[in-house]
Amino acid sequence: MSALPAPPVDTIILGAGPAGASAAFHLARHGRHVVLFEREERGRGKACGGGMAASVQRWFPFDLSPAVDQVIREVRFTWALEDPVRAVLPGEAPFWIVRRSVLDAFLADRAGEAGADLRFGTEVVAVERQGDLWNVVDQHGQALASRSLLIANGSSSPLPGRLGLGPSRPRFATTLSLEVECPIANPDLARFDFGLVPQGFCWVFPRQRGYSIGVGTFLGAEDLDADAVLRRLLPSLGLSPEAGQRRPTRLRIWDGHHPLDGPGVLVAGDAASLCDPFLAEGLRPALMSGCQAGLALEAWLGGDVQALKRYTATIRRDWGESMMWGKRIAQVFYRFPRVGYQLGIKRPTAPQRIAQILSGEMGYGDIAQRVIRRLLFQRG
Repeated sequence: MSALPAPPVDTIILGAGPAGASAAFHLARHGRHVVLFEREERGRGKACGGGMAASVQRWFPFDLSPAVDQVIREVRFTWALEDPVRAVLPGEAPFWIVRRSVLDAFLADRAGEAGADLRFGTEVVAVERQGDLWNVVDQHGQALASRSLLIANGSSSPLPGRLGLGPSRPRFATTLSLEVECPIANPDLARFDFGLVPQGFCWVFPRQRGYSIGVGTFLGAEDLDADAVLRRLLPSLGLSPEAGQRRPTRLRIWDGHHPLDGPGVLVAGDAASLCDPFLAEGLRPALMSGCQAGLALEAWLGGDVQALKRYTATIRRDWGESMMWGKRIAQVFYRFPRVGYQLGIKRPTAPQRIAQILSGEMGYGDIAQRVIRRLLFQRG
């Protein structure tokens, strides 16, 4: 006599990064049967600057500080390592630096403690909607059915496009990041340089026992010579031009309002193309969308048929409206970056405004019209 198929679980989540693990926690703490698939092994490092606003704490009932490497209280901006401008971050909302291997494992552990079924080192190779259920098959040929599905498996995921979620043709930023073990002079100072990278910028974030360093470009990504940038940047920090292991990646950046929900399915985090199109911030929208996705799926599983559509509306309101203006600023700034630095960053109030955006205290919409008008009409 053959065994009966297992009853469907409440939610399958693909990806145990910040978005997937956050959603798993919120669902599991409400008693939902959640299975979280992650193709990588637990604790694997990821290409990521690791910066996020401390204001993300409000989305969690547990303390995130054990996952924080460094607290940033001041930001330094330069043009080609010269012409510096400094800004102090708001005291109530500093900027945090984390290691993705630590943060991801920390969030996944909280989800596991809440009751989520964590399956690391297990890749899902097939996803199909059958009737009212989602069916997935893992690399071992094991099948599992679920009432709902959350796609949170990163920028390279093909699933959102197949299911008509997010932009049909995602726009990408090209980045390269590395971590270097070394003494650091100013542990609470983050640096951004807008002159070394054509149509982009580089960052230097202090962390415990070293730096997290990265290079990113938003326009003309095929022309990025990250090694040439690092040959100038690293010696300015007292480091060898060859220091650190390079990790290239592409980030899906926000590129317009698009549906993030479908029948019994949501998309969150990098897979949803939420990365900031001006400063490449990805952790805050990943955590926000993961938490919101968990709450929306919980409501939908409880019978609220409009909960998934409200998720799309919430992300549009709480993130997309600001990113709409961030995209417009980026389109002008990165086409005329030297002018943008002089008319934007160098203005007396500008560094503080950027610091407030980084801290989550302010959105791009609060400054966008003035900034765009200044860049367009004064660049000559």
